[in-house]
Order: sequence, then structure tokens, then C-alpha cells
Amino acid sequence: MRVATVESTTLATVAYDEAQELLQLEFCSRAIYLYFGVPAAVHQALLDAPSKGRYFNQSIRGQFRYRLIPDFNDVPRNAERTARCHC
Repeated sequence: MRVATVESTTLATVAYDEAQELLQLEFCSRAIYLYFGVPAAVHQALLDAPSKGRYFNQSIRGQFRYRLIPDFNDVPRNAERTARCHC
């Protein structure tokens, strides 16, 4: 997966896996989302956009299936230990 740090008030990093058409966006809030079925042209257009946040809102948000990646630091300690036991 290619990861790029971007200059944006909305996004911190943009990563893309062309083979899987998987776009990973890390927002400045540190929330990380995976977007599925994203064409390479959309990824490139995001990187080229003068406003990453505007491009995201107009061309990605609501257009692709997505999943929030849970922040491991937000997992309760009890759940953290349980998760390790089931690995």
C-alpha cells in the first residue's frame, strides 16, 4: 500500500492499494477509514486536488462502501486482553 502524507486541514495521510482498489484515509482527527472499490483515477485525483477535503466531500464521501478502523487506544483494557487471547 502506497502511503502519502498530504497537506490538508482535513486529511493527514492517503494510502492506496491499486490491486484491491482500497483507499485508506487518515483524517486530522486521527480517525482512519477504508474505502472499497475506489478506482486508481479517484486516488490520483485526490492527491492532485488543491483542496483534499473538498475533493473528498464531493467525490468520495457517500460514493463508496467504507469502514472505520477502530482506534486501538479506545478499546477498553478488558476487551484488549480478550482480543489478544483470540489471536
